[in-house]
Amino acid sequence: QVQLVESGGGLVQPGGSLRLSCAASGSMLRVSGMGWYRQIAGKQRELVASITSGGFTNYVDSVKGRFTISRDNTKNTVYLQMNSLKPEDKAVYYCNANIATVTSGLRPYWGQGTQVTVSS
Repeated sequence: QVQLVESGGGLVQPGGSLRLSCAASGSMLRVSGMGWYRQIAGKQRELVASITSGGFTNYVDSVKGRFTISRDNTKNTVYLQMNSLKPEDKAVYYCNANIATVTSGLRPYWGQGTQVTVSS
């Protein structure tokens, strides 16, 4: 059984920084693309950043230059470094990974979500 466990959310002042981590564990054959989504209250979940197994990254325009996604393939872990945080970044952040197991091909898995609040 595959699990994605997130950590690193919390309360930060505008202009501050947070680092989110998400570790995948279980009987995995392959971990492909990984990413971070967020859901602002009352809105649909949106992709914030993604990274391929080879390290190619993609960001939503609103976070470009402020957020950095990275991954450690040896630990099956993806990170999101968030700098210059703004109140509008407040959301529940979810990690996502496409993972193949012995019983299924590549399919998406989700973390439980971690709250990020940006407020003075």
